[in-house]
Amino acid sequence: MFNIDLHCHSNVSDGMLSPAEVVARAAANGVHALALTDHDDVAGIAAAQEAADAAGLTLIPGVEISVTWGGQTVHIVGLRIDPAHPGLAAGLAEIRRGRIERARRMSDDLARSAGIVGAYEGAYDYAVNKQMVGRTHFARWLVDRGHAPDIRSVFRRYLTRGNPGYVEHEWTSLENAVGWIRASGGMAVIAHPGRYTFNAREQHLLLDAFRALGGEGIEVITGSHHPSEYGKWADLARAFGLKASRGADFHAPGEGVDIGRLPALPHYCQPVWQGWPELAPHFSPSLA
Repeated sequence: MFNIDLHCHSNVSDGMLSPAEVVARAAANGVHALALTDHDDVAGIAAAQEAADAAGLTLIPGVEISVTWGGQTVHIVGLRIDPAHPGLAAGLAEIRRGRIERARRMSDDLARSAGIVGAYEGAYDYAVNKQMVGRTHFARWLVDRGHAPDIRSVFRRYLTRGNPGYVEHEWTSLENAVGWIRASGGMAVIAHPGRYTFNAREQHLLLDAFRALGGEGIEVITGSHHPSEYGKWADLARAFGLKASRGADFHAPGEGVDIGRLPALPHYCQPVWQGWPELAPHFSPSLA
């Protein structure tokens, strides 16, 4: 049985494990092919590839790009990218420059709105890659300081729209993200669409715009979706002519779904990985 996971994070962005440790965990969980998709950075792919070669696991080079569309942050996963492509590298570098400014404003808002001081410095200490201080680093610090019992509770109380620590930030455009991914030889996929608070009309506009720009896939089975949502996104993928992806969105042991621990895609979906030659040695249309 073939087990593929096309969305996970290392400590190059907001994961807890190094790229090599992520690969080792995937291999231990019976994953045959894995995409490392760190936020706005590809610095972990070389180490992950070395570990994958040693483990006999197929690594899919990937990235998760932060986009602003319709007044919300949307994440676009790039799969089978060339991490050395100059256009992609330049675009990601520009996004990372904006992350530090956003993190400082988040910290200021936590102090002003909730009386929580020192959040930037706390989150900074949690980030291995100091260019990538993000909400998950803030969340881990807030849990450790006793402001919430767990990561999910943090996001219910802080860091999200209408709560302390949330600040508006303009990421790159959908057009840029899809363009960089395609120029680097990759496939663009909308990450965890069920997380966004768009109404049905806005969801359809997003899917239309994404497809018109050359986007090819959408995550149907993901750790961010409740099982009751799988059918909805599978149906929308088929209706909009998009391929279906599967990924845990793994960040750390004990945080959400583990690598490779998701159910199979619905049988009527066309998988994003269909026809990828690098999977030929162990490809099967069924998933573990």
